[in-house]
Amino acid sequence: MPIRTRIFLNSLVILLLGMGLASALSWRAVETLYLDTQRENLLAQADLTAAALQGQPLPASPAQPYLQTSNALPGIHTRLLGQAGAVVVSLPPEGAVAAPPAENSVPLTSAELLARPEIAQAMQGQSATAIRTVTKRRVLYAAAPVLGNDGTVTGLVYLAMPLPAAGLPLNLILELAGAVSAAVILALIAGTLLARRIIAPVEDISRAAASVSAGDLNQRVPTQSNIHELNNLGQAFNTMTESLRQSNQAKNAFVADVTHELRTPLTVIKGTIETLEDGALDDLAGRGPLLNSMQRGTERLIRLVNDLLVLTRADAGTLNMNREPLDLVELARARCDHLSALAARHNVRLAVTGAESAWILGDADRLSQVLDNLLDNAIRYSPEGSTVTVEINSSENEWQCAVSDCGPGIPEKHLPFIFDRFYRVDASRNRQTGGAGLGLAIVRALIQAQGGQISAESTVGAGTTIRFSLPTASQLTKN
Repeated sequence: MPIRTRIFLNSLVILLLGMGLASALSWRAVETLYLDTQRENLLAQADLTAAALQGQPLPASPAQPYLQTSNALPGIHTRLLGQAGAVVVSLPPEGAVAAPPAENSVPLTSAELLARPEIAQAMQGQSATAIRTVTKRRVLYAAAPVLGNDGTVTGLVYLAMPLPAAGLPLNLILELAGAVSAAVILALIAGTLLARRIIAPVEDISRAAASVSAGDLNQRVPTQSNIHELNNLGQAFNTMTESLRQSNQAKNAFVADVTHELRTPLTVIKGTIETLEDGALDDLAGRGPLLNSMQRGTERLIRLVNDLLVLTRADAGTLNMNREPLDLVELARARCDHLSALAARHNVRLAVTGAESAWILGDADRLSQVLDNLLDNAIRYSPEGSTVTVEINSSENEWQCAVSDCGPGIPEKHLPFIFDRFYRVDASRNRQTGGAGLGLAIVRALIQAQGGQISAESTVGAGTTIRFSLPTASQLTKN
């Protein structure tokens, strides 16, 4: 069953159940109001008739019924409903007593009459009403005392009125039926509109999802349905497609970059081999540079493959980490000593500042790779006579390490992307130094794999700072 039909039927059933309950309560309320109104009217008529008979001689029992067109006494008119009639009873009653015509029964005995609660209450001087079922039909009774000149009860006015068999008059039933019918029609319209309003965005998302599954990643769905949950769903879908689109673009760029980076060393190796095959192999003086060129191309190819392997394992979460307690300060000093020769060739000084020791739980080889990469970049881009600083400080259960240089800096527009694979701020310079644009991507992968974070700060003309943080050894032990 389509979801539109399902929602329509469910909403319709809920609306109909609600209307059914409301109709039952409305029927009960209208019926109660109708009965209360009839009680008050009939009781008022009984009181009016009793007041008209006050101080007058009452007819001998059995009394004749008073009809709407008859008079209780000359000059005194009764106001009765339909053909219910009225019975005037003298007290004390004797023998058989006439029942109101509405009761449609044989005359009552005195004992039967006095046993009725409304009669007993009227004999006490208080008007009363009662509803009684007579021959499978409900009848409303009203009894009012007739007072003599001395204030004693000398008789009773007893009125009766048959109630509708359905509980309400036909006109009220028709009005309620019309209201219920109108409500059902409105419920059908509301259910249709509600289903359309809810399902239309869902159908848009369904069609868009089908297009995405077919390869169209440029799909977007509306997010202005005025339904909070559907808006959230639409926004999540748009975010997902945007992420897929960016991932697809990154994948295509990655494949293109890898192809280009692999082609360069392979071309060098292939050209060298062809040259050697053409006779250069026998040239003892000329084959040395050719073989060196082949070796450099091979080493570059191996470095690229190893770098890609690290990134692939990081993406898959399968990087092998030999994590053990180590002093990050001691490791930073060791790496600075290792790169001191490179720094000397560029006339750059290396310095480690900050804490005297910083114990973390990490992989010494991987962190050495991180520091070597950052220090190598900083040295190569630092002006002669400047200092590359490694500053290590503690901050809220973690150690922060910042590698800063005094180089040309990175323009702000490039900062968000410098950790992306194959991204180059200065492509030509990176080509000259042999970089493939994977160094910072590997650094980020290795830091994140050890539970850390990394960021970059730079000011054009004032240098760059790459800052990473790692949890303390004690914090990791607690976790």
